Amino acid sequence: MTSLRLRGVIPPVPTIVDADGRLDRAGMARVIDRLVASDVNGLLFLGSGGEFCHMDNRLRKEVADFAIAHTAGRLPVLIGVGAPGTGEVVDLGRHARAAGADGVLVINPYYALLSADHLLHHYRTISDALAMPVLLYNFPALPGQDLTPALVGRIVAECPAIVGIKDTVDTISHTRQIITTVKAEHPDFMVFSGFDEYLFDNLILGGDGAIPASSNIAPEICCGIFQAVQRDDLAAARPLIRRLAELVRLYTLEPAHFGVIKEAMRMTGLDISTAPLPPITPLAADRKAILADILVKSGVLPAGQ
Repeated sequence: MTSLRLRGVIPPVPTIVDADGRLDRAGMARVIDRLVASDVNGLLFLGSGGEFCHMDNRLRKEVADFAIAHTAGRLPVLIGVGAPGTGEVVDLGRHARAAGADGVLVINPYYALLSADHLLHHYRTISDALAMPVLLYNFPALPGQDLTPALVGRIVAECPAIVGIKDTVDTISHTRQIITTVKAEHPDFMVFSGFDEYLFDNLILGGDGAIPASSNIAPEICCGIFQAVQRDDLAAARPLIRRLAELVRLYTLEPAHFGVIKEAMRMTGLDISTAPLPPITPLAADRKAILADILVKSGVLPAGQ
């Protein structure tokens, strides 16, 4: 199994589609090229921000193939392969592995509530079947179940392919427990925060960074925080943390922020379609105006633009 070591800022890249829901390859290429030219440390495709939940598997595989091929080794690539059933995860994971992904991200199975033993069986089967780096994706607000620090420890101990976690929990204490227990026992286990504004806390606590959607819009903010922590330069980090605190207000505009992120990317000069996949609808004009104001107040756009 190929090893994987990531640290820093990994954007969950939006999937660019046209008005009919087809992959917009030219727009997707522009997104990838802009991110590769920034200071981000890797790319995640088909995570929550990539709208995998509203795709059939044909489109998911098409997006994975294109994203991996166009990135062409310029940055490490993770592919989200989460699904309700273990067999479907394994199928998507094998496809990602064959396409050249550096690793995969697996969200908890959703709909059925599972015991800890069933979850362990799920991840053990995936680990054995894929024999490639696998990151857990803990987002209990959506699947309805939490990967507790104790359960993460069991999974890591019994599943050699499980090499990290994206912990999307709106309390830093959950991530802190994973860092101080699981990572303390397995130092190479990667712990990323899913919420943008926990990037600094994650790093200070000994974690590995974040997978923040705002880094698609203004990668210089999150990347600047990461670099400042690496230099132990709190003075440089402080204004960036405040800008990030302003920027993350954009998540309040829509419960599912797929269209919000794409609109913000276009507002910052990227020529892309901002169409979301159904059932999400395009961002309303009044919310676009609020979004533009957020981008100005966070210093992403100049005043008056």
